[in-house]
Amino acid sequence: MTAPDVAKAADLLREAERTGVACPPVRSLLPRGDIEAAYSVQRVNVERAVAEGRRVVGRKIGLTSPAVQSQLGVGQPDFGTLFADMALPEGGSVAAGRLIQPKVEAEVALVLGADLRHRDCTVADVLRATEFALPALEIVDSRNADWDITIVDTVADNASSGLYVLGGTPIPLSGLDLRGVRMTMTRGSEPVSEGTGADCLGSPLNAAVWLASTLAAMGDPLRAGDVVLTGALGPMAVASPGDRFETHISQLGRVSVEFAMEGEQP
Repeated sequence: MTAPDVAKAADLLREAERTGVACPPVRSLLPRGDIEAAYSVQRVNVERAVAEGRRVVGRKIGLTSPAVQSQLGVGQPDFGTLFADMALPEGGSVAAGRLIQPKVEAEVALVLGADLRHRDCTVADVLRATEFALPALEIVDSRNADWDITIVDTVADNASSGLYVLGGTPIPLSGLDLRGVRMTMTRGSEPVSEGTGADCLGSPLNAAVWLASTLAAMGDPLRAGDVVLTGALGPMAVASPGDRFETHISQLGRVSVEFAMEGEQP
């Protein structure tokens, strides 16, 4: 890997996001299976975004499903950065053409009330640091054409981040069983995904522990106020203009989002 390789991959992804036209998978520019190089690409574009005035508000965790990990030939999750301009209001609408090839998944979101600075973070640390939980819909996207991705492609592409929607009623963790929550997601009246907290690395708390430890080891720990999207509780569903998605997560509540038709104001 050379710096120009990283810069070229970052440029391709950035241009795809700007134009709305997906680029060829960027893995051809990076060493085969080199996740560290992929995170270098991700950091280049995160730093560019921050320099342009975008505000970091948290992180997302991806690849929390054993089935998806197996599909991509990896045994670990990945993470990306959340910006304030990626957040949509509950029940809001995604403008047609804002994303390239969106898909929707339902997750548990944690909002931190304290920093998580330890490399050996524990579940108890996460429980103490979390101010409240919310139901969430993550709208993932890929700047890599046709979702033709390996872990290198998705990591470089900010873990295939797009937009996200949080429910509006904060729920304290006291008494919650995040492993046992049940999720159903519908597109219109059609059920399209279901799962439980246990389908996310055994528990959304386990995913948050992994993220906190990983970021602390990198010298960029999770901080008070951060939103953490802990990972999908079930399969993702393809989104098209005119679709409305709603998820219900037991103990946490409901959250929904719509996709505007072409020419329709969101």
